[in-house]
Amino acid sequence: MKAVCLLSGGMDSSTLAYLAKSEGYDILALHLNYGQRTEKKERACAKKIAQLLKAQEFIEVDVGYFSKFGASSLTDNTIAVELFEPTRARMPNTYVPFRNANLLSIATSYAEANEADAIFIGVQSLDYSGYPDCRPQFIDAFQYVIDLGTKDSTHITLKTPFIHMTKTELLKVGIKLGVPYEHTWSCYRNEDRACGTCGSCHFRKEAFSSIGATDPIEYEG
Repeated sequence: MKAVCLLSGGMDSSTLAYLAKSEGYDILALHLNYGQRTEKKERACAKKIAQLLKAQEFIEVDVGYFSKFGASSLTDNTIAVELFEPTRARMPNTYVPFRNANLLSIATSYAEANEADAIFIGVQSLDYSGYPDCRPQFIDAFQYVIDLGTKDSTHITLKTPFIHMTKTELLKVGIKLGVPYEHTWSCYRNEDRACGTCGSCHFRKEAFSSIGATDPIEYEG
């Protein structure tokens, strides 16, 4: 079996790739540069994880056109990355408009071209930042798009094993699988020492704390 794994180099996608490997899939690692602030660090982490998993391929695709659209602090350096706010009622400014649809479209092309059986993406719908393209309804809809938009002989399953998990539950899975979290990166703001205060850092730190484990990456302060 072969699976395209969307591998950003983050905690979620790295755990996902290890899970796919444990289920017997050969890994086709797909790393997408969408103009994010921490792309250099993310790419290095993704390459390392792919190497450790002995991935069949590590493909990088530049989708930096997101930086031309703006409207997200991840792709527009004139917008400051917000601090995590637990009581925030609005969408955080780290949301990249319709990003996952773009990434999954590319992953589908890659999967069909290589006759892969599955696409793995590490979306969550519980303790996440409220992004609409992480909801189960979106994933179900995109599976329908894959089924309609590929050859009749193509059968690709969109796999989202973490979609109903909390970050803590995901981390427990990763610990059992031996995921080397020292080679992963979650911070939205920095590439050297994680800021510890953005939404992504918050959920990562909370997960490690909840199971009494030490996060192996370095934080500011």
